[in-house]
Parts: sequence; C-alpha cells; structure tokens
Amino acid sequence: MAGAALAAVAASAAWADPAPSVPPAASPAPAASATATATPAAKSQVVQPDGLRDGGFYLEADTVSQDDPNKTVTATGHVEVRYRGRTLRSQTLVYQTQTGVVTATGGVTIVNEDGTAEFAKEVTLDDDFRTGVALGFSARLKANVKLAADSLIRRSADLTELNRAIYTPCDICNAQGQNKRPTWSIRAAKVVQDSKKHVIYYQHAVIQVFGAPVLYAPLFWHPDGQATASQSGFLAPQMQISKKRGFSYEQPYLFAISKSADLVVSPVISTKVNPFLNLDWRERFYSGAIDARFGYTYEREFGNNGDPLVDPTTGKISDLTSRSYILASGAFDINSKWKWGFSAERVSDDLLFDRYDIQGVYEQRGLYQTDTRRLLSQVYAVREDQNSYLTISALNFQGLRQFDLNSGMPVVAPLIEARYEPDQAILGGRLRFTGSGVVLSRETDLTDASVPGVDSRRATAEVDWRRAFTLTNGMRVEPFGSGRFDLYQVADENGSTDTHTTGRTIGTAGVDVSWPFIKQTGDTSIILEPLVEGAVSPKAAPNPDIPNEDSIDFVFDETNLFDPNRSPGFDIYDSGARLNVGGRATVDWGDGRSARVLVGRSFRSSPDLLIPVDSGYTERQSDWIIAASAAPVRGLTLYGRTELDPDSFEIRRVEAGADVSLGFVRGYARYLHDNTDPTGELDDIEAAGDVFVTKHWGLVLYGMRDLQKDIWTRRDIGVLYQDECTRIELVYHHEAAFARLGGPSNSIQLRLTLATLGDQGYRKADQR
Repeated sequence: MAGAALAAVAASAAWADPAPSVPPAASPAPAASATATATPAAKSQVVQPDGLRDGGFYLEADTVSQDDPNKTVTATGHVEVRYRGRTLRSQTLVYQTQTGVVTATGGVTIVNEDGTAEFAKEVTLDDDFRTGVALGFSARLKANVKLAADSLIRRSADLTELNRAIYTPCDICNAQGQNKRPTWSIRAAKVVQDSKKHVIYYQHAVIQVFGAPVLYAPLFWHPDGQATASQSGFLAPQMQISKKRGFSYEQPYLFAISKSADLVVSPVISTKVNPFLNLDWRERFYSGAIDARFGYTYEREFGNNGDPLVDPTTGKISDLTSRSYILASGAFDINSKWKWGFSAERVSDDLLFDRYDIQGVYEQRGLYQTDTRRLLSQVYAVREDQNSYLTISALNFQGLRQFDLNSGMPVVAPLIEARYEPDQAILGGRLRFTGSGVVLSRETDLTDASVPGVDSRRATAEVDWRRAFTLTNGMRVEPFGSGRFDLYQVADENGSTDTHTTGRTIGTAGVDVSWPFIKQTGDTSIILEPLVEGAVSPKAAPNPDIPNEDSIDFVFDETNLFDPNRSPGFDIYDSGARLNVGGRATVDWGDGRSARVLVGRSFRSSPDLLIPVDSGYTERQSDWIIAASAAPVRGLTLYGRTELDPDSFEIRRVEAGADVSLGFVRGYARYLHDNTDPTGELDDIEAAGDVFVTKHWGLVLYGMRDLQKDIWTRRDIGVLYQDECTRIELVYHHEAAFARLGGPSNSIQLRLTLATLGDQGYRKADQR
C-alpha cells in the first residue's frame, strides 16, 4: 500500500507540473495509450534497477485525463506506476488534487522492491501516504507467508489492521495452479501487523490444521517471518497422553528480550501430576554466548502408572517437595588466543528427566563430555595458537544410575593439558612437547560410602619426535621416538593423611612403514596399502602406588590399531616389543560410489597383564581387527567393524549398520554385539527412520531391542505428514522403564512443527 501511495502521488507531481505532458483538462488523449515520466527538481544521478533516476516515477495507462472542475486526475486501462523500485498495477487510478487522496480500483497489484506483493480490489490512501483502506486485500510476504482479509485499515506507516483475516505460510495453489486448502492456517476476527516490531497479533484466533480447528486463543501473536532476529511469539505446542502423567500439554512462548537474547517459557500442564515449568534462556555477547535450560516442579516421586511411589522401608509415600534441573553452558573469547567456558549440569532426582521426558540431556556442553546417565559440570580455560595448546579445567560429576554413589565420584581440579611444537624441524622431523597434570579428590570410596575416598595426583611430561621418508619406489617410512616421565602422589587407603610418591620413566622407539599400490582405470581408482608398525618400550611392572583412573575403558579397534600407545589415558601404557601388521584397500569409482576395508592385528613379545583382559590385546597375539565401509549407491552408506578371536575366529565384538537417504526413505540401522564389555554381554539392534508412502504421508519408526533380554527397550511407531510448512507426527511410544519406576512406559505423542511460529522457516529438528 505504501508503494502504491508513493507511486501514485509521485505521479501526481508530474500532472501538476507547469508544463504537463498530458492533454488539457476534459480532453482525453486521442492515442490508444498515454505515458508520463518525471523526476523531482533536485535530480539525482543514481539510476534505479527499473531505469528511473532516484526519486523519478513512471506512469503508463490507456488513457490519462485531468478534470480541473472536480480537481481530479484519472488514469484508466492497464495502469502501471513505478516509483523507487515499487510497481502498482490497476484498471483505474484517481488522484484528488485538492485533498491528496489516491484511489486505485480493479485488480490492484503492488510489487515491492524485495519481491513481496499486495493485492486488493480497491485501495484508498491519504495525502501523506501513511493511512489508507483496502477492500478484498491479500499479500505475499517473505518466507512464503500469505495474508488475506475482507478489509484492511492502515493506521500508520507501521501498524496495519486486517478484519476477518487468514494467515498461512503454506502453499495455496497446487502444481497445476489450482486453489487448494493450506495445510495449516490461523483465522481471526482481527489481525494487527506491526511492521516495526515484525509481530502479528490476533484477536479470537483459531489455528486450523487441514481445515479443522485445533486451538482457539482469544489473544495470540507470533513473528511475521520477516525479522532478522528473534521476535516474541508462541511456538508450536506439544501434546502427549501417557499412563505416567495423563494428558500433557506444553505451550512454549518465546520472549525476545533483545536482539541478542531470548527466553523460551514452556509450561507443561498434565492431568495426573503437578505442572512442570521449563525455561530456556539464550544470550549472545560480543565475546561469546550462554545457553541455559532450567526446569522446576513441586511434586512427589511417581512411577510409570502416575501413582506416588512408596518407600519400601517406611511404607509411606514420598513427600511433596521442589524438584528441578539445570543444563547450562557458555563459551567466551578473552582475546585472539585465550577463551574460557563452563557447563552446569545438575538435577534434584536421578529419574526426573525420565518422569517428565526431558529431551537433549546428555549432550556435550563444554570442553569435555561424559557418558549417558551421568552429568558433568566444568569450568575451563583454553589457550591456542599455531604452535601450542593449553587447557586448565575443573570437573565435577553427578551419576544418575541406580547404584551410582556421588560421594565416591572424583572432583577433578585442576586438570591441565599442554602441547607445544616448534616451527623449525629437529633432525628433519617434527618435535612435540606435551604435559599433563591432574588432581583427583574423593569424599568416599566409589562403592562404599563408609570407606574414605582415595585422593591422587599425577604430573606428566613427554617429548616425541617423528619424521617421514618417501622412497623412490613409493614406500613411506616414518621413524619415531618418545620419552615420558610420570610422577604420582597417592593418599593412603585407610583415610590417613599419609601419601605415597612414585615416579616412572617410559621410552618408546619404532617405525611405521606403508607401501601404497595405486591403479587407475578410467574414473576408477584402486589403492592397496600394506601397513607395518614396530615399536619397543620398557616392560611395565605392577605398581600399587599407581592407580588406574583414566585407562579403565581400554578399547582395541581400527582407530588405534597402528598407534604406538593404545592406552586412552596415562595410568596404563603399551609396553614391551610389539609389531602391528595389516592392510588397507580402497576402491573409488569416481561417481560417489566407494568401498574401503582394513584388516590387521598385533603381536607382542610377551603378555601384558596390566592391560584389561577384555580388550583383546593382552596376550602375545591380539584379536583380528576388521573394518569396512561402502557407498554402493548415492544416499546409502554401509559400515561394519568386528573383533575376532585369534584362534577360534569367534566374534568377540561386532558392529554393523547403514545410513539411508534414498527417495522416500531416510534413516539408519545399527547392530551391536559385544561380549568384551565388563558390565555384561551386549547384544542389541537399533533402527530409526522416516518412510514416506506418498510425497507427504509416511511412517516414523524407531526401535531399540535388547536381544540378550529379548525385550524392546524403546519402540516408537507413528504416522507422519510433512510438506513445505508443516511436520506432524502422531507417535505411539513404548519404553522399558527402570525398575524403580515400575513397569514399562507407554504414551501417545503429538509432535507438531509449524513454519514461522517462532522460527524463520520450517525446521524438522526439535525446537529445543
């Protein structure tokens, strides 16, 4: 409308010019068409994309006439006005020279410079171009947003009011150009669009999905989809029906605090338990950002049937009390080399996340990450440049497993890691200095709260060197060597203040040899590469004054098959003489298809009983390691890895899977069998994906089955609809619950994602 006003009134300036380029009053142009162009007196030399100088306008119509007695100028027939990048088209345009009112009728179309467009049967604007009225109005905004209304009143340059209006970001025409019902829309008695705040307000709003009303709100608002920053408004609701909490409704609301901060408030109302409040605060600063999630409720402990749990020792139900969680992180730049950050992860109850189905809990929020069902709070500082790396951190854990004893989990403060590599070559090779230090403090023993914990300290300094030679026949030879000193101080296990101090020196020397053979046939390349590594270190001896704190989880696979030291930490190290042999083959067809396989094993001079027996790397001959991957067609990736017993070739560990993105199928599948895990044999299969039966309709599937126990630990199956503006999932969810919650958990969840409601467009991912 503003574009129409500017264009029309600018055109009137030309009609009022002392030397008009239109016929005299009451004398219509005899030609079949008439045109008028003009530029304001202060001419600009800047030419706009439409060919007009800045401030100039263009008018074209079949007939242009001026009626002095009635003080009007009228353009009729295929009217087109261009002004400052905007174009107005209509059948008739009337300008009242005395009042300045402009009226355009007959299929009015206004195309703005940014590509957005407005349409109306009739448009009337005042002389200052700020207010006006339109009948039969509709508009196409950015992000594919459409607005339509019986009438429109423009009260100012920023506020527009629409009566009996509809809003939708969905397509309203099919591929053949025929009208179709939008997937979802908002109908309202009145809509107010604030162009300055980029917010759309509704009175008596009804959200319709497939034409059916699903939500009524007497007052509702959301961003208009054109803002470059977050705008306050409602996000798509989430609904769930379960035995655990009954019917639950979650309605997130986004508060745009500033251009760099927002807060999502998500109250969850349930029929069987008290309300639960989730908060998600995000703020970006000039040097970094903070993301903090909070949750709170006042409730008893309850099981999967929604009933309060009974204390087996007292026979009483649990008390009403405050229950909460925090999941927060932040990272900030101090200068070009230094940065610092933190994470804060705590929960009042170890099953709170499970009772309220809190998602995204076990994600990496800082420099370090722990495993599932354990929370990690940390603060750290990092210095990094081209040659060096230094971290200083403090860590604290909270275990959520049934038998976790948090008083026995260590407080790590500080943990220091450093690395430095000089620019210049040393003996023609790369020289690296590394250092590490850690202090562990425990209140009690990890398994018995009545036993005092053992504190320990370690400091490590290491230097290693490596150089590569490529011979004329293509063979690559890399000699290497390293020296390391460890110093330990461990407290007495009896709780006294006495400590034991011990040190050890470790040296390693060896060589890596590889000899790739390459064959090129058309676009296909084949690489066969024999691999050999030899290394020798002093034989490790048991030392009771050196605890194993960081090398308990010892994994032997293709990722460390050719590492001189396979230990994941410092407390255990590879020792003795060892020889690692294997081969790698790669085929690349040059069209996105490829295949790779690696086979190898390790030999050592004598067994190393300090390495965990279940690793497959303790005896003189290690397990066989085989890993392969293939991409037979675009959109399909297959992978597998296995560990075989060296004598019987029995499978000790195997993992195989596939990632699929083919046409109407997108998902993954994974199988894991592991009898080397110290907690017991693992044997499970996991799969998830979207399977579309038609272009928009499909199934959403997820399953994880424990083959050892012959149960589904989790199973989701549901119906999915997805198009350019909507994703709707109706899912049946089953989860084998913890024994303390009593029985499995079953629920029906409605997951609804609507484009532009709190976002700049459609996103498949969860809003959080």
